[in-house]
Amino acid sequence: MALKMDKAALEAFLVKAFPQVAGDFAIDRVDMDGIRVRLVTAEKHLRPGGTVSGPAMFSLADVAIYLAILSRIGPQALAVTTNCSIDFMRKPAAGADLICEARLLKLGRVLAVGDALIFSEGLDGAVARAGLTYSIPPVRIER
Repeated sequence: MALKMDKAALEAFLVKAFPQVAGDFAIDRVDMDGIRVRLVTAEKHLRPGGTVSGPAMFSLADVAIYLAILSRIGPQALAVTTNCSIDFMRKPAAGADLICEARLLKLGRVLAVGDALIFSEGLDGAVARAGLTYSIPPVRIER
């Protein structure tokens, strides 16, 4: 099975469907093994104490799995998160981009399950790990 959306198509889709977050994320790599997405951290992503906030890390994991799914099924804007569990394991480096390595564990007709590891540029070891489940909308045939 080949990718249905490459890096350029995914980036264009984000700009069109989700312009509110498109500038926060950069796709470093996408292939059949998964996707690598970067959160370009800015002041708005920080919490008191100068570290990247939990909601910003959740966003990165969520967007990465969403894009991994779309790379395989095509532009389905209405695929939605149905479950997420995230473990925050260590404090990210101040001012460093976060990098998410995401892969799909199962891609079915109705559900997709993925795993996301988040790293802080310049630090060894993951700073967070998330498991996400997505609901994939049925394909509708126009008559």
